[in-house]
Amino acid sequence: MDYLVVDLPPGTGDVQLTLVQTVPVTGAIMVTTPQDVALADAIKAMNMFLLPNVQVPILGIVENMSWFTPAELPDNKYFLFGEGGGKKLALKAESVLLGQLPLIQSIRESGDAGKPAVLELTSPARPYFMKIAEETIKQVALRHEQREPTNRVQVQS
Repeated sequence: MDYLVVDLPPGTGDVQLTLVQTVPVTGAIMVTTPQDVALADAIKAMNMFLLPNVQVPILGIVENMSWFTPAELPDNKYFLFGEGGGKKLALKAESVLLGQLPLIQSIRESGDAGKPAVLELTSPARPYFMKIAEETIKQVALRHEQREPTNRVQVQS
């Protein structure tokens, strides 16, 4: 296996701490939405990975729900949740914005059907997911070139 991606829930950080105590984590990708309240939560989660005894590098940021484009108006972008949250978090993390995902109804529909939108070659979401995957691959390679492997976090009693 080349990559294992674990989608962690937001919250207290208990799941994140258990993960970094169980396996050496190469890096974290933070996901946020554009609005400030989401950014504040993402910063809290990010800071847990950056604690001195954890030190999991932030590989990049994904901004979800960046805009809405109705299928019947493909040239229009409506920024329902504001703009720039992903860029702000990338700056704070001293990392990069891996990509932005717009609100696309077919993403939800594909997920509900158990068929990820990225696997559908004609999905309007596919290019966004592919860009994020390509950028992630680049950041993982860069991380391996520039840093020693991450160790499991050891709990001191």
